[in-house]
Amino acid sequence: MATMQKMLSLPPNLVSAFYELEKVDPKEWFCTSDPVGVKLGSGGGTAWLLREWARCRQNADKTEKRILLHAGGQSRRLPSYAPSGKILTPIPVFRWARGQRLGQNLLSLQLSLYEKIMERAPEKLRTLIASGDVYIRAEESLQDIPEADVVCYGLWVDPVLATHHGVFVSDRKQPEALDFMLQKPTLAELGQLSKTHLFLMDIGIWILSDRAVDLLVKRSQKPDDGSGKPYSDLRYYDLYSDFGLALGNHPRIADEELNDLSVAILPLPGGEFYHYGTSRELLSSTVTLQNKVYDQRQIIHRKMKPNPAIFVQNAEIHVGFSSDNDNVWIENSFVGERWKLGKRQIITGVPYNNWELNLPDGVCVDIVPLSEARWAVRPYGFDDVFKGDLKDEKTMFLGKPFLRWLDERGLTAEGWSERTDDLQAASLFPVVSDAEQMGKVLSWMVTDPMSKEGKDIWLQSERLSADEISAQADLRLLYAQRESFRKKNLETLAANYEKSVFYQLDLDDIAGEFAHYGLPAPELLPDDAPLMQRIHNRMLRARIEKLGGKDFKTDEQGAFALLREGLLADMYAKKSRPHLNVYSDQIVWGRSPVRIDVAGGWTDTPPYSLFAGGNVVNMAIELNGQPPLQVYVKPCKELRIVLRSIDMGAMEVVSTFDELRDYRQVGSPFSIPKAALALAGFVPAFSEVTYSSLEKQLEAFGTGIEITLLSAIPAGSGLGTSSILASTVLGSLSDFCGLAWDKNEICRRTLALEQLLTTGGGWQDQYGGVLQGVKLLQTEPGFIQNPLVRWLPDHLFTHPEFRACHLLYYTGITRTAKEILAEIVRCMFLNSSVHLDLLAEMKTHALEMAEAIQRNDFDAFGRMVGKTWKQNKALDSGTNPPAVEQIINLIKDYTLGYKLPGAGGGGYLYMVAKDPQAALHIRELLTQHAPNPRARFVEMSLSNLGFQVSRS
Repeated sequence: MATMQKMLSLPPNLVSAFYELEKVDPKEWFCTSDPVGVKLGSGGGTAWLLREWARCRQNADKTEKRILLHAGGQSRRLPSYAPSGKILTPIPVFRWARGQRLGQNLLSLQLSLYEKIMERAPEKLRTLIASGDVYIRAEESLQDIPEADVVCYGLWVDPVLATHHGVFVSDRKQPEALDFMLQKPTLAELGQLSKTHLFLMDIGIWILSDRAVDLLVKRSQKPDDGSGKPYSDLRYYDLYSDFGLALGNHPRIADEELNDLSVAILPLPGGEFYHYGTSRELLSSTVTLQNKVYDQRQIIHRKMKPNPAIFVQNAEIHVGFSSDNDNVWIENSFVGERWKLGKRQIITGVPYNNWELNLPDGVCVDIVPLSEARWAVRPYGFDDVFKGDLKDEKTMFLGKPFLRWLDERGLTAEGWSERTDDLQAASLFPVVSDAEQMGKVLSWMVTDPMSKEGKDIWLQSERLSADEISAQADLRLLYAQRESFRKKNLETLAANYEKSVFYQLDLDDIAGEFAHYGLPAPELLPDDAPLMQRIHNRMLRARIEKLGGKDFKTDEQGAFALLREGLLADMYAKKSRPHLNVYSDQIVWGRSPVRIDVAGGWTDTPPYSLFAGGNVVNMAIELNGQPPLQVYVKPCKELRIVLRSIDMGAMEVVSTFDELRDYRQVGSPFSIPKAALALAGFVPAFSEVTYSSLEKQLEAFGTGIEITLLSAIPAGSGLGTSSILASTVLGSLSDFCGLAWDKNEICRRTLALEQLLTTGGGWQDQYGGVLQGVKLLQTEPGFIQNPLVRWLPDHLFTHPEFRACHLLYYTGITRTAKEILAEIVRCMFLNSSVHLDLLAEMKTHALEMAEAIQRNDFDAFGRMVGKTWKQNKALDSGTNPPAVEQIINLIKDYTLGYKLPGAGGGGYLYMVAKDPQAALHIRELLTQHAPNPRARFVEMSLSNLGFQVSRS
């Protein structure tokens, strides 16, 4: 995925520390804050953010796509994360999602969707603007984004919910176009409109063209007042209620330039909207997310979590929970055994203590470090909004009128704070120097108003307002405390991993944290633990050992061995009994096409396919009018096995079981037929009948065996050669030995054969060549991978209008897929979130590709081939070496898409030309500028037969 500029508007105190705390690249990220004390709104704030970015990054690429996130508010209704900004709110891992990171926050969760949207956006739509206090998910694949000046995403929601947000209104006769926009309409308004209009709730994702951005900046300006301040020409201007109301066919605000902007409204497919703007939403949104169940697992573990609305992270807890503890959030805190918790409570930032504290329902605690040995103590109410005059009876604090809180403590609204007009600005929260003072003053503020000691601490202390706490918080100390708790949590997690969701996490990230903290690798899981957990355990140990500079090979090889064990278990259980099934003078002739994968490759590869299933679109092709992989099996008079390779000019005679079991030499000309013979029952491990020697077994079989291979295609082609050759050998042996394997069984045994060879690999290669035509192959999770095959129409590949546009060019550059495969499989073992996200995209993309082929949409097909290539490069940059890129640079302007089939790195280049004339240009260019003496075009045609076997 291409990088794009991320631009954030943050609280002032966070700006200087953001790059260090979040460990991000300043070249890719930019953050600033709105001018202190100036309200600019989302429109004026956008203008200010863009201006500051241009001023500070004068050499930045101004044509790069960019994501703008507004996250600089006061956070009055979510005080717990006001100092660091709501956008950095830590979010617990979702138990149903594999590859989650322990340190994820709202920002990291948000970005994935926004980046996907901008990847799809047309080139002229280069600016996405979104809010920092929401998490939005898309359950389904994103649709194409049209060319327009403004594109907005919305959700179909219940009208009651829509009354609290902006609403896009479209005429039923033209649903994709905006008619007008409303802000927080009444239920009656929506009811009246529903007769003639449709409406979508605005979820705050707006994409703007440069023209629209220029007009937004222009409308955010006022005449310069001559003060010389950098923001003096900017005014309050809201993107949604000012700019938005001037858009559409019948806008609510008359503005000739804005009214002329083209607007498209898109429903977010399968969209989900989670707001994190208030304390209540922090709990409700997280509960809703956590309670999603996708694979029938029970999310709530009652023994450890008696109520679904209890969330503990980065914390040390010494109290038990009961079902009465509802809506409890504890983060970056120590809660001792003498605490008593209730309902509707958020506890953040509490350092180690020995308090006896009875926290009433609805009371929250936030402790904020200001410097070494200086903390601000901030209790507040779960639903407090931190607004209102201190003398107003309606102003609430700790869930009660503030005047009552003062009266209970013998205080009045006068004399202790300079500001009394706004609770947010009142000097209410004491600064203390140790945990003992902290506990006493906290108890006085919350439960013990008669405590003289607590009151004296409050009166004699420096006191800060909520705004001052955010401005003075030492975020580095806050993060350091969180990290200290996180280290302890990791130690606990490692000691109890077999009973937790440990192996659902991003183990690559976990390994980095273990190495960072110098923690030992978790112990080996026992043999009776679930096999997939044991595999993850071994690879996690290997990664931690490698990062620590220790020997990691034993554990890494152990992980691959366990995977082989799982994939071969069925083969050991279903042993073979070969018997001679031909006449003495007959030859069995097997031949197969090769395959080109056009979408979803890698999702077929264990272990990913075992826990997530895979989707692949590929096609079987013949080269130069022939199936290029051929196998001949015939009886041999001598009781031995003779192996020949026509293309490699090699021969080997096998006389013993040991020689036959010697199939793990990568690059050996006869590894594949040896392993195939083993699976056919010619070694004891896979044979129903035990023989003392290979000679005795061949004697009982009735003849020796001679196998001749012909691969009319160079090694390292990327066309699935080795897997499909293995299938061809297995299929031919099945016919010769009367094993009666159908095509599905042949492909399943090919997956097992590759495990015997230790080369690994998935199922798509063999299914791609053994089964004819163009098809979508899909599997469900599980060790038995049995793809559902959906054949797709071949119109785009066989019709005269399109046939000439499919080009196959041998680059003359070869590579072995084993090392590429092994590294990506390691990342699959480790649940690397980067890799799992890409693989999930690839699965979805395969469905989109299948749909494009179903629609006979040639242009879409070609573009999607190009997207597949981008995905492959994102998964492994080594898939596109410089020599291949030089070839691509010659022809890319004449293509809709192109890719190296298979793992990439060399072999064949598949191209989809824009039209037959463009195909001729490509042929001329690559013929005139061949990169090496071996490079050449090869004629490809769709195979309508797949694997065939016949006899002389």
